[in-house]
Amino acid sequence: MNGIKAFSIVALVLASMATPLSARAAGDRVVVFAAASLKNAMDDVAAAYERVHDADLRVSYAGSSTLARQIEQGAPAAVYVSANEAWMDRLENKGRIAAASRIDLLRNELVLVAPASSDVRATLDASADLRSLLGAGGYLAMANTDAVPAGIYGRQALQHLGLWDGLQGRIAQAEDVRAALALVARGETPLGIVYSSDAVAQADVRVVDTFASDSHDAIVYPAAVTADADTPAARDFLAFLQGEQARTLFRKWGFGVADGE
Repeated sequence: MNGIKAFSIVALVLASMATPLSARAAGDRVVVFAAASLKNAMDDVAAAYERVHDADLRVSYAGSSTLARQIEQGAPAAVYVSANEAWMDRLENKGRIAAASRIDLLRNELVLVAPASSDVRATLDASADLRSLLGAGGYLAMANTDAVPAGIYGRQALQHLGLWDGLQGRIAQAEDVRAALALVARGETPLGIVYSSDAVAQADVRVVDTFASDSHDAIVYPAAVTADADTPAARDFLAFLQGEQARTLFRKWGFGVADGE
């Protein structure tokens, strides 16, 4: 895709170790660590950026928690886009981002999805019987509910509705939200909790219902330049993420922009 390279975190770390610091500082390579839920949108945004900039843009996707921990350990990210504020707060408190560069970039919604072929119906309120809808031996797919933002928001929403305790033992926890989405898309689980943007990106699922925004913390995607790679090229890409061309692409993939426009 227009020269964009998607790398695993391990490959990026090894590449940084093999490249002299002076060479990395002199070049225009920008390594972006982005939450897994951003993949389709960020791929489009990165391609648009590279069409008009002479830059070597490399994007790595994973759960926000995984990415934040890798940045703490020295992974060569220049820009970090998280799916929640807590992991960005953690990096800021540890001096791992350039605090003045931090912005709120995007918003999202949380939805219950089913395979596209499913005829299941549910209204997400306190009377919902999700356990019954899972059927005999069925599981609810969610991102890790202790560390991954989508899983944390999902747990909050279920607790708010009084449904969490009744689902214990029937939740399939995945490493990130896209892995949870894949379980539903493949029909391995009858229901899952993902972001609205994930449902837009996957034709093999359909939205059953949307969780009320007051049932969980606001879903905000902050972005920032990292402290170890605060370069003009990194700042330029962060500015591009806030421009109208990028916003149009983010909206296409089901995201809202943070300022509501």
